[in-house]
Amino acid sequence: MTAPDTPQAAQLLVDCLIEQGCDRIFTVPGESFLQVLDGLAQQDTIEVVTCRQEGGVGFMACADGAMTGRPGVAFVTRGPGATNASIGVHVAMQDSQPMILFVGDVDSEMRDREGFQEVDFAAFFGPIAKWAARIDSADRIPEYVARAYATAISGRPGPVVLALPEDMLSRATAAIPRPRVERPAQAPCPDAMQAMMALIADAAAPIAIIGGAGWNAKARAHFQLFAERLGIPVATAFRRQDAIASSSKVYAGNLGYGPNSKLVERVKQADLILAVGARLGEATTDGYTVPPLSAPERKLVHIHPDPDELNRVYPADLAICASMDEFAESAALWDDDEVLDFDAGQEAHAEWQIWATAHPNGHALDMGQVVQFMRDTLPGDTIICNGAGNFSGWWHRYWRYEGHPTQLAPTCGAMGYGVPAAVAAALRHPERTVVAVAGDGDFLMNGQELATAVQHGADLIVIVVDNSAYGTIRMHQEREFPGEERVSATRLANPDFAALAAAFGGWSARAATNEQFEEALVEARDRSGLRLIHCTIDIEQLAASGASVSGLRDR
Repeated sequence: MTAPDTPQAAQLLVDCLIEQGCDRIFTVPGESFLQVLDGLAQQDTIEVVTCRQEGGVGFMACADGAMTGRPGVAFVTRGPGATNASIGVHVAMQDSQPMILFVGDVDSEMRDREGFQEVDFAAFFGPIAKWAARIDSADRIPEYVARAYATAISGRPGPVVLALPEDMLSRATAAIPRPRVERPAQAPCPDAMQAMMALIADAAAPIAIIGGAGWNAKARAHFQLFAERLGIPVATAFRRQDAIASSSKVYAGNLGYGPNSKLVERVKQADLILAVGARLGEATTDGYTVPPLSAPERKLVHIHPDPDELNRVYPADLAICASMDEFAESAALWDDDEVLDFDAGQEAHAEWQIWATAHPNGHALDMGQVVQFMRDTLPGDTIICNGAGNFSGWWHRYWRYEGHPTQLAPTCGAMGYGVPAAVAAALRHPERTVVAVAGDGDFLMNGQELATAVQHGADLIVIVVDNSAYGTIRMHQEREFPGEERVSATRLANPDFAALAAAFGGWSARAATNEQFEEALVEARDRSGLRLIHCTIDIEQLAASGASVSGLRDR
């Protein structure tokens, strides 16, 4: 029996994705887009990654977009599937990462009747996406897909959601794909660059805060050259630590939760701040206090690819709308007669090196020493993936994010991101070492994606830090409502994580001491496939991460 042809509309959608350069999608299959699944089965350009829950799908697509600069692509079904995937859309929006979520939708004849699993997706996703729409005409599929790519990658990158009515996917159409869409070139105005250099020349204590929308390897390399030439201290925005090489002589550390107090003071005392790519959001600025929202003696130069972000919260003395790589290249190549040479960059780097060196704390499994041993054992371009929780503070403080991309971590503080992001990273960069680090509560939010890793042959190491508690919330509790009798809802009864990994088909080990961890990591490094190390620590080691008690996890 001859198999029926894929409906033309569904095939056109697949062809449009191929034309836009899509080579991988993440999905939990649903009956609402069977036609698309059939089209995907009959081509070999796009790899289909079958996941176990739509939250994992969303996180994987978000992480893939963060690594490539092109939208990560996800397909989920209506109702429960779409609402599960919404966490990935929220992260992509707050993290300024390109992503497209396709949602199989109810048949057009069922619309507005509260049909089976019906949701008004434009209304639901509108507040957390750059654009949310429904494709009602098969002939307009090329238009919608091209616009989705253009919207996701232009200005401040972000997520797009497109609903696909089930009956529309079966319609006939003679439309053809539109050409590949590229991010518009946005070079900075030469007059604005001249004004910026004049402000730098007049400054006594400038500092840069970098990383965010549209940051890429080119922006990183050129801005590092610029900052090192001038000697300006460079701080990275929250969870943007790979925006500059940690070995750079002007790298001053990261802002956000639990930063170096000396760096915080530098930012507060700066008379000129160059914010490049960063939105200067609540997490990076510690509630809009680092730097203060207004300071009479301070100048702010804000460079961002989206004009809507400029002067949105912080008033800028000079606002420059430009792509990060175009701006950084212009800055690095700027030819100015005046020679600027600040000593503060190297001073700030030396302060960071002292602060980012862990000292033994007496615990049997000392997490600061764990991270330093990882640094000495794993390659410098290792990709570290984490969700949210107190555990992440050890890596933020003591790891060296030397390459790019090497940090996949949600700036919006979503739990459950680390394992799915690591799967996406291992598939995107099979030549590199990928490590997911997760707390016990964080891990179990999407730990089922270990099955995805094994099914698709992803090589990754998972480190689970188990203190049998929602640690960050416990820290909040003990600060606000001290006393053991007032601990509420934060204790956890956990499974044997090492046995769980073995059940998924991976290699695993347990570590309760530094020596056990070191032996396990060396063995894990020399193996392939899924490897998990279950680390058990005492809850009293919470504050040792150097993280603030506020903000690491609020959902």
